[in-house]
Amino acid sequence: MIFDTHAHLDADQYDNDRDDMIARAKQEGVGRIVNIGFNRETIPTTLQLTEQYDFIYAAVGWHPQDAKDMTPDDLPWIEELCRRDKVVAIGEIGLDYHWDTSPRDTQARVFREQIRLALKLGMPIVIHNRDAHKDVVDILREEQAAEVGGIMHCFSGSWETAKLCLGMNFHISFGGPITFKNAKQPKEVLAQVPLDRLLLETDAPYLAPHPYRGKRNESSYIRLVAEAAAEIKGVSVDELIEITTANACRLFGIQPPS
Repeated sequence: MIFDTHAHLDADQYDNDRDDMIARAKQEGVGRIVNIGFNRETIPTTLQLTEQYDFIYAAVGWHPQDAKDMTPDDLPWIEELCRRDKVVAIGEIGLDYHWDTSPRDTQARVFREQIRLALKLGMPIVIHNRDAHKDVVDILREEQAAEVGGIMHCFSGSWETAKLCLGMNFHISFGGPITFKNAKQPKEVLAQVPLDRLLLETDAPYLAPHPYRGKRNESSYIRLVAEAAAEIKGVSVDELIEITTANACRLFGIQPPS
Protein backbone atom coordinates (compact mmCIF):
# COMPACT_ATOMS: atom_id res chain seq x y z
CA MET A 1 0.00 0.00 0.00
CA ILE A 2 1.44 3.34 -1.08
CA PHE A 3 1.54 6.44 1.14
CA ASP A 4 0.91 9.78 -0.61
CA THR A 5 2.45 12.15 1.92
CA HIS A 6 1.29 15.40 0.32
CA ALA A 7 -1.92 16.13 -1.58
CA HIS A 8 -4.57 18.82 -1.98
CA LEU A 9 -7.62 16.68 -2.72
CA ASP A 10 -9.98 19.40 -1.49
CA ALA A 11 -8.89 21.63 -4.41
CA ASP A 12 -11.49 23.08 -6.78
CA GLN A 13 -10.11 20.96 -9.63
CA TYR A 14 -11.86 17.93 -8.10
CA ASP A 15 -15.26 19.47 -7.47
CA ASN A 16 -16.91 17.43 -10.23
CA ASP A 17 -15.43 14.01 -9.43
CA ARG A 18 -13.73 14.08 -6.00
CA ASP A 19 -15.27 10.84 -4.70
CA ASP A 20 -14.43 8.97 -7.90
CA MET A 21 -10.88 10.32 -7.90
CA ILE A 22 -10.32 9.21 -4.30
CA ALA A 23 -11.83 5.81 -5.12
CA ARG A 24 -9.33 5.42 -7.98
CA ALA A 25 -6.50 6.10 -5.55
CA LYS A 26 -7.76 3.34 -3.26
CA GLN A 27 -8.06 0.96 -6.21
CA GLU A 28 -4.45 1.71 -7.22
CA GLY A 29 -3.18 0.69 -3.81
CA VAL A 30 -2.95 4.05 -2.06
CA GLY A 31 -3.43 3.16 1.59
CA ARG A 32 -2.68 6.49 3.28
CA ILE A 33 -2.88 10.14 2.21
CA VAL A 34 -1.94 13.30 4.10
CA ASN A 35 -3.97 16.22 2.79
CA ILE A 36 -2.61 19.70 3.38
CA GLY A 37 -4.71 22.53 4.80
CA PHE A 38 -2.60 25.64 4.35
CA ASN A 39 -4.82 28.71 4.93
CA ARG A 40 -8.18 29.82 6.29
CA GLU A 41 -10.07 28.32 3.35
CA THR A 42 -8.33 24.95 2.93
CA ILE A 43 -7.91 23.94 6.57
CA PRO A 44 -11.65 23.31 7.11
CA THR A 45 -12.05 21.46 3.80
CA THR A 46 -9.01 19.32 4.59
CA LEU A 47 -10.44 18.37 7.98
CA GLN A 48 -13.73 17.50 6.28
CA LEU A 49 -11.90 14.98 4.09
CA THR A 50 -10.36 13.33 7.15
CA GLU A 51 -13.83 12.87 8.60
CA GLN A 52 -15.18 11.42 5.37
CA TYR A 53 -12.33 9.00 4.58
CA ASP A 54 -10.63 6.79 7.15
CA PHE A 55 -7.34 6.65 5.21
CA ILE A 56 -6.94 10.42 4.76
CA TYR A 57 -5.06 12.39 7.43
CA ALA A 58 -4.33 16.10 7.71
CA ALA A 59 -1.49 18.55 8.04
CA VAL A 60 -2.54 22.06 8.96
CA GLY A 61 -0.49 25.23 8.79
CA TRP A 62 -0.07 28.56 7.06
CA HIS A 63 1.48 28.72 3.60
CA PRO A 64 4.16 31.38 2.98
CA GLN A 65 2.24 32.78 0.02
CA ASP A 66 -0.62 33.56 2.41
CA ALA A 67 1.56 34.77 5.29
CA LYS A 68 0.35 38.36 4.96
CA ASP A 69 -3.22 37.22 5.66
CA MET A 70 -2.44 35.40 8.92
CA THR A 71 -4.05 37.11 11.92
CA PRO A 72 -3.16 36.85 15.63
CA ASP A 73 -6.12 34.46 16.02
CA ASP A 74 -4.91 31.96 13.44
CA LEU A 75 -1.95 30.46 15.29
CA PRO A 76 -4.05 29.52 18.36
CA TRP A 77 -6.63 28.07 15.95
CA ILE A 78 -3.97 25.89 14.32
CA GLU A 79 -2.75 24.83 17.76
CA GLU A 80 -6.25 23.77 18.76
CA LEU A 81 -6.71 21.78 15.55
CA CYS A 82 -3.37 20.04 15.99
CA ARG A 83 -4.80 18.26 19.02
CA ARG A 84 -7.21 16.32 16.81
CA ASP A 85 -6.33 12.65 16.31
CA LYS A 86 -6.08 12.78 12.52
CA VAL A 87 -3.97 15.95 12.35
CA VAL A 88 -0.45 14.54 12.07
CA ALA A 89 1.80 17.48 11.10
CA ILE A 90 2.05 21.26 10.85
CA GLY A 91 2.37 22.42 7.27
CA GLU A 92 2.91 23.32 4.70
CA ILE A 93 5.05 26.11 6.07
CA GLY A 94 8.22 27.78 4.84
CA LEU A 95 9.35 30.41 2.36
CA ASP A 96 8.37 31.15 -1.23
CA TYR A 97 10.61 33.63 -3.06
CA HIS A 98 9.29 32.65 -6.49
CA TRP A 99 5.81 34.16 -6.24
CA ASP A 100 6.67 36.63 -3.46
CA THR A 101 2.99 37.23 -2.71
CA SER A 102 3.82 38.04 0.93
CA PRO A 103 6.68 40.23 2.19
CA ARG A 104 9.73 38.12 2.98
CA ASP A 105 10.02 39.35 6.55
CA THR A 106 6.37 38.39 7.12
CA GLN A 107 6.99 34.95 5.60
CA ALA A 108 9.95 34.44 7.94
CA ARG A 109 8.00 35.53 11.02
CA VAL A 110 5.07 33.22 10.24
CA PHE A 111 7.48 30.37 9.48
CA ARG A 112 9.30 30.81 12.78
CA GLU A 113 6.07 31.04 14.77
CA GLN A 114 4.86 27.75 13.36
CA ILE A 115 8.16 25.96 13.97
CA ARG A 116 7.94 27.09 17.59
CA LEU A 117 4.39 25.76 17.77
CA ALA A 118 5.55 22.42 16.38
CA LEU A 119 8.27 22.26 19.03
CA LYS A 120 5.70 23.03 21.73
CA LEU A 121 3.39 20.26 20.48
CA GLY A 122 6.09 17.78 19.44
CA MET A 123 4.77 17.54 15.87
CA PRO A 124 6.68 17.15 12.58
CA ILE A 125 6.58 19.97 10.05
CA VAL A 126 6.05 19.95 6.29
CA ILE A 127 8.31 22.45 4.53
CA HIS A 128 7.48 24.46 1.42
CA ASN A 129 10.67 25.87 -0.06
CA ARG A 130 10.70 27.66 -3.38
CA ASP A 131 13.83 29.53 -4.42
CA ALA A 132 14.72 30.12 -0.75
CA HIS A 133 17.06 27.25 0.09
CA LYS A 134 19.59 29.11 2.24
CA ASP A 135 17.03 31.06 4.25
CA VAL A 136 14.90 27.97 4.86
CA VAL A 137 17.89 25.99 6.12
CA ASP A 138 19.08 28.89 8.27
CA ILE A 139 15.68 29.32 9.93
CA LEU A 140 15.31 25.58 10.53
CA ARG A 141 18.71 25.57 12.20
CA GLU A 142 18.13 28.73 14.24
CA GLU A 143 14.75 27.51 15.48
CA GLN A 144 16.15 24.04 16.33
CA ALA A 145 13.63 22.32 14.09
CA ALA A 146 15.68 19.11 14.27
CA GLU A 147 13.91 18.41 17.55
CA VAL A 148 10.75 17.52 15.63
CA GLY A 149 12.01 16.99 12.06
CA GLY A 150 9.58 16.54 9.22
CA ILE A 151 9.47 16.64 5.44
CA MET A 152 11.15 18.69 2.77
CA HIS A 153 8.15 18.62 0.46
CA CYS A 154 8.68 18.17 -3.30
CA PHE A 155 12.39 18.70 -2.86
CA SER A 156 14.01 20.79 -5.60
CA GLY A 157 17.33 21.74 -4.06
CA SER A 158 20.87 20.46 -4.44
CA TRP A 159 22.43 17.46 -2.74
CA GLU A 160 24.34 19.88 -0.51
CA THR A 161 21.06 21.34 0.70
CA ALA A 162 19.55 17.88 1.08
CA LYS A 163 22.48 16.80 3.28
CA LEU A 164 21.90 19.78 5.56
CA CYS A 165 18.21 18.89 5.84
CA LEU A 166 18.96 15.21 6.49
CA GLY A 167 21.32 16.34 9.22
CA MET A 168 18.43 18.20 10.85
CA ASN A 169 16.20 15.13 11.07
CA PHE A 170 14.20 15.78 7.89
CA HIS A 171 12.91 13.32 5.32
CA ILE A 172 13.20 14.20 1.64
CA SER A 173 10.06 13.81 -0.45
CA PHE A 174 9.77 13.53 -4.22
CA GLY A 175 6.85 13.65 -6.61
CA GLY A 176 6.04 13.85 -10.31
CA PRO A 177 9.14 15.80 -11.41
CA ILE A 178 11.37 12.72 -10.96
CA THR A 179 9.51 11.21 -13.92
CA PHE A 180 10.37 14.15 -16.21
CA LYS A 181 13.13 13.54 -18.75
CA ASN A 182 14.75 16.92 -18.08
CA ALA A 183 14.65 16.71 -14.26
CA LYS A 184 18.34 15.96 -13.79
CA GLN A 185 18.94 17.40 -10.32
CA PRO A 186 15.98 15.79 -8.49
CA LYS A 187 17.00 12.40 -9.85
CA GLU A 188 20.62 12.91 -8.80
CA VAL A 189 19.55 13.93 -5.30
CA LEU A 190 17.08 11.07 -4.95
CA ALA A 191 19.82 8.61 -5.90
CA GLN A 192 21.81 9.74 -2.84
CA VAL A 193 19.04 10.07 -0.25
CA PRO A 194 19.10 7.08 2.15
CA LEU A 195 16.11 4.80 1.69
CA ASP A 196 15.07 5.22 5.32
CA ARG A 197 14.68 8.99 4.81
CA LEU A 198 12.84 8.88 1.48
CA LEU A 199 9.15 9.71 0.98
CA LEU A 200 6.75 9.84 -1.97
CA GLU A 201 4.06 12.40 -2.78
CA THR A 202 1.88 13.67 -5.59
CA ASP A 203 1.15 17.31 -4.59
CA ALA A 204 -2.09 16.63 -6.48
CA PRO A 205 -3.63 18.38 -8.37
CA TYR A 206 -0.22 19.85 -9.28
CA LEU A 207 2.96 18.35 -10.80
CA ALA A 208 1.42 15.35 -12.51
CA PRO A 209 3.99 12.71 -13.48
CA HIS A 210 4.78 11.64 -17.02
CA PRO A 211 2.75 10.78 -19.14
CA TYR A 212 0.20 13.13 -17.53
CA ARG A 213 2.55 16.10 -17.24
CA GLY A 214 0.66 19.38 -17.58
CA LYS A 215 -2.67 17.77 -16.74
CA ARG A 216 -4.51 17.47 -13.44
CA ASN A 217 -2.66 15.24 -11.02
CA GLU A 218 -4.34 12.79 -8.64
CA SER A 219 -3.24 10.44 -5.87
CA SER A 220 -3.62 7.31 -8.00
CA TYR A 221 -0.68 8.50 -10.11
CA ILE A 222 1.72 8.07 -7.21
CA ARG A 223 2.48 4.57 -8.46
CA LEU A 224 4.27 6.20 -11.40
CA VAL A 225 6.39 8.17 -8.92
CA ALA A 226 7.15 4.97 -7.02
CA GLU A 227 8.21 3.19 -10.21
CA ALA A 228 10.56 6.01 -11.16
CA ALA A 229 12.04 6.20 -7.66
CA ALA A 230 12.58 2.44 -7.55
CA GLU A 231 14.45 2.52 -10.84
CA ILE A 232 16.68 5.36 -9.65
CA LYS A 233 17.39 3.60 -6.33
CA GLY A 234 17.97 0.22 -7.96
CA VAL A 235 15.37 -1.64 -5.90
CA SER A 236 12.06 -3.31 -6.73
CA VAL A 237 8.91 -1.22 -6.78
CA ASP A 238 7.42 -3.34 -4.00
CA GLU A 239 10.45 -2.76 -1.77
CA LEU A 240 10.46 0.96 -2.47
CA ILE A 241 6.76 1.22 -1.60
CA GLU A 242 7.16 -0.85 1.55
CA ILE A 243 10.07 1.27 2.81
CA THR A 244 8.60 4.69 2.00
CA THR A 245 5.24 3.76 3.51
CA ALA A 246 6.94 2.59 6.72
CA ASN A 247 8.97 5.81 6.79
CA ALA A 248 5.85 7.96 6.52
CA CYS A 249 3.86 6.00 9.11
CA ARG A 250 6.75 6.23 11.55
CA LEU A 251 7.17 9.98 10.98
CA PHE A 252 3.48 10.78 11.33
CA GLY A 253 2.88 8.29 14.15
CA ILE A 254 0.01 6.46 12.44
CA GLN A 255 -0.79 2.81 11.82
CA PRO A 256 0.49 1.29 8.57
CA PRO A 257 -2.18 0.38 6.01
CA SER A 258 -3.15 -3.30 5.95
